[in-house]
Amino acid sequence: MKTSVRRGTVRAAVGLGAVGFAVAGALAVAGPAAAHVTVNPGDATAGERARVDFRVPTESETESTVAVEVHFPEDPPISSVSVGKVPGWSAEVAYRELDEPIEGGHGEQITEVVESITWTADDPGAEIQPGEFGEFPVGLGPLPEADQLFFPTLQTYSDDEVVRWIEEPQGDVEPEFPAPSLTLAAAGAPEGEGTAGGGEADTSGDAPADTAADSDSDSDSGAGMWLGLGGLVAGLAGLAVGGVALARSRSGAGSS
Repeated sequence: MKTSVRRGTVRAAVGLGAVGFAVAGALAVAGPAAAHVTVNPGDATAGERARVDFRVPTESETESTVAVEVHFPEDPPISSVSVGKVPGWSAEVAYRELDEPIEGGHGEQITEVVESITWTADDPGAEIQPGEFGEFPVGLGPLPEADQLFFPTLQTYSDDEVVRWIEEPQGDVEPEFPAPSLTLAAAGAPEGEGTAGGGEADTSGDAPADTAADSDSDSDSGAGMWLGLGGLVAGLAGLAVGGVALARSRSGAGSS
């Protein structure tokens, strides 16, 4: 399928505002296994918009990252993006035209979709140095109906080496250079779906356990109260009997 590409430099994002460039020296301690290009957060909802960061670490011990090129899925495609501002970097969004229009979420006809976003370091001081990572914010959406989206990414170092993060999982085998991915939840899924012990509580028959426990507690409390009152009455009666006996004893002693 032939496509045409329209390119344009993006200087700022609508609604995202200025987003600082993140670096982390602790990444060098994390080890190579954790140093993949990733999408953060890694999940979103189909049919809705999402704000994500493409997080790019520099694995090289001597070279810095000078360019990042993220390719968007072809099927299903994403029709709209907005790019967050990253100090010292410029962004270029490329679009491709479709052979046949597709219908958008509001019934509109979509004739072009996002092909890629390329970030390039304009200032050497903004390059991602060894032991650091950079974050490139993007607003996506509306997201298509799919279980998972992959974003093959090319990372270019200052010595012109290109690392291709383009591999998708094959069975249980973990790719050496995995493509960043975004997992999508179905739109309108029940809030409690998928939680442990799912299903509705049984409200038929006996009262729920907590209600029964409260009833037992109330019953025990009532019984204790009556026992206490009974003891108090018995004690008062005993005092009265003792008082009468004492009075009779003193009266007898006085007459003799």
